[in-house]
Amino acid sequence: MTEGNLAATLLLRPQASQAVTGQLSFAAALAAAETVQHFAPDAAVTVKWPNDVLAEGRKIAGILLEGGPAKSGRWLVIGIGVNLAHHPEGTAFPATSLAQLGIAPPSCDQALGLLAARFAHWYDAWMENGFEPLRAAWLKRASGLGAPITARLPHETRQGVFEGIDASGALLLKEGTQVRAIAAGEVFF
Repeated sequence: MTEGNLAATLLLRPQASQAVTGQLSFAAALAAAETVQHFAPDAAVTVKWPNDVLAEGRKIAGILLEGGPAKSGRWLVIGIGVNLAHHPEGTAFPATSLAQLGIAPPSCDQALGLLAARFAHWYDAWMENGFEPLRAAWLKRASGLGAPITARLPHETRQGVFEGIDASGALLLKEGTQVRAIAAGEVFF
C-alpha cells in the first residue's frame, strides 16, 4: 500500500449466485468513478471494462472481486484501490492520481466515506432493480465504447469494436459482422 492512497475492502454475503454477484464490480466501478469525479470535477472520468476507472485516459482506480461458498453462506470480497496521492510508474496501462491531476488529495477517510455512500447507492439500486440501472450508468461512462479494442482472453487475443455490455455484464466485441460476448479478459485500446 502506498501511503496517501485508498485501499478498501468490503465483505458481502449476497443471496444471489456468484455469476450474478460479479455484476457488483460495476457498482464498485461506478462508486469509484463518482468518488474520483467528486474530487476532480473537471477531469474526464470514465470506466474501463471490466473493473478499472480512468481519469484523463489513465488508470486511477481498480477493483478486484473474490467470492465463493462458505460454510455460513456465500461470500463476496470487493477490493477497491484509488490513487489519491501517488500512482505507479511504468505500468502496462498508464496510471495517474488525483495529485498528478493537480488536485490536492483528500484524506483516505474523506474518500472512503464518499466511496462507501456511492457503493451503497449502487448496491441498493442493484438489489431493488437488478443490473439494468448499473448497466445504463456504466455505459454512460464507458471508455472506448464504439472504438477498436484488443481483448486479451485466457487462451487467445481478439480484436474488434467495443459494442457495449450485455445484460450479464459481458463485454460485447464486434468482429466483422459477428458480435461475441466476453465474460472475462483484459481490454486494451
